[in-house]
Amino acid sequence: MGHREQLLVAARRLLEDKGYAHITTRDLVAASDTNLASIGYHFGSKAGLLNEALGTVFEEWTTQLAEVAMADPDASPIARAHLTWATVLRNLADRRALLLSFVEALAQAERDPHLREQLADLQDRTRVRIAELVATSYRGEVRADDPRCTAVASFVLAVCDGLALQWLLDPTRTPDAEHLLRGLDDLLTLSERAPTD
Repeated sequence: MGHREQLLVAARRLLEDKGYAHITTRDLVAASDTNLASIGYHFGSKAGLLNEALGTVFEEWTTQLAEVAMADPDASPIARAHLTWATVLRNLADRRALLLSFVEALAQAERDPHLREQLADLQDRTRVRIAELVATSYRGEVRADDPRCTAVASFVLAVCDGLALQWLLDPTRTPDAEHLLRGLDDLLTLSERAPTD
């Protein structure tokens, strides 16, 4: 394993153990058994390393959720969304430390344009990945960059992010997947009953 991989492994472990805001370059060097120059060479900065580690974690999670959502090729899009929400909620406890690190990074992004851009790119890559999955529901009739796919992907991403934030504040008051499904159904029912001009 080269220094780049050693640093990513160490960063991931430290994100879980210490949180984004409390990791020093010394921590990274000690945990990875590398040197300070390796951080700059491979990632440009400590923030670059931590952001790439966070990105890797969330891309892995997106892949796992995609596998769950797409396990049944005949499932409806609503059934897939419901299964995704249930899986997110079921796995949040195992990812609490990494979620907290992500929230810490978001807080720092307001004052660091480069960090904000990296996190926005991560969000965009996640949205594109979800849109690719949504496109499969159209059975080849549309591409992933179709506005319908990106709109659904944005909705799914917003719900998952919102669930994670609510869960971090109070898991006992976070809606479950059934509640979300009922809410979506009620919203659609209300939309059908709304007066038209």
